[in-house]
Amino acid sequence: METWETITKNCARLGIKPAERILLVRIDTQTMQFFRAGALVRGYTISTSKRPPSNIKNSLGTPRGLHEIAERIGAGQPPGMVFKARRPTGFHFSEPAAREAGAATTALVTTRILWLRGLEPGVNLGGDVDSHDRYIYIHGTNREDLIGTPQSAGCIVMRNLDIIDLYDQVRAGDQVLIV
Repeated sequence: METWETITKNCARLGIKPAERILLVRIDTQTMQFFRAGALVRGYTISTSKRPPSNIKNSLGTPRGLHEIAERIGAGQPPGMVFKARRPTGFHFSEPAAREAGAATTALVTTRILWLRGLEPGVNLGGDVDSHDRYIYIHGTNREDLIGTPQSAGCIVMRNLDIIDLYDQVRAGDQVLIV
């Protein structure tokens, strides 16, 4: 099982200084751990892709490797706000307008978005393996009932109140290791 030491060794192998805050996403257990200065702050149950892990464009798999938070989107939006193209729609996923748009059956991007950028050239950065170009996020969902089971199209999905909690504690440049 990966620990803070494993994370820092991964960073050293890549010649990257570990950030003060690092998220460790474990695809096999559908969990994420939040570390600050080497200490575990909190663990979360999450969901990753319903397809096998993959860094390849159009695979819809969750990409492995070291990433950073490139952008934080959604500050101040209420829990359950639906985002389209990274912009709030003005609708909560339970509202009739959102339901008419397919919210009842479609997994939506809700509440907050942490947009990831790969840090490993040829693995998750550049060309056909670029996580940022693939729009890989950590975000809330209208399908909280499925959290803990693979359900996404490549993103890391969280409960809405959990993503608010996490969003308030992380910054752009913080690292995310997906294993």
